[in-house]
Amino acid sequence: MRDQQIMQQVKEILTQISKIAPGHAVELRIPPYSAIQCVEGPKHTRGTPPNVVEMSADSLFELVNGKLDWDAGIDNGAIHASGERSNLKELFSELQNRITQ
Repeated sequence: MRDQQIMQQVKEILTQISKIAPGHAVELRIPPYSAIQCVEGPKHTRGTPPNVVEMSADSLFELVNGKLDWDAGIDNGAIHASGERSNLKELFSELQNRITQ
């Protein structure tokens, strides 16, 4: 069962990401809560997208709050990223800066 409060927080963060990096080149998944397509580039329409980033809601919150570094999250398996456009380090850095201001 999905926690409604966590789902709301995830969706708020993903909405901000959509505003910062609109597009359809990367699928950002936060199972079981939500997923979006973001980042400019080629639009994906069928099957598994070539650029996928997936993490837990806890990892998303830690990343946004500066408690988890993108590279460390990749290294320790908290963030799974595949595809040439899947490095969202700068995107999360920008999001973090917007939230802390």
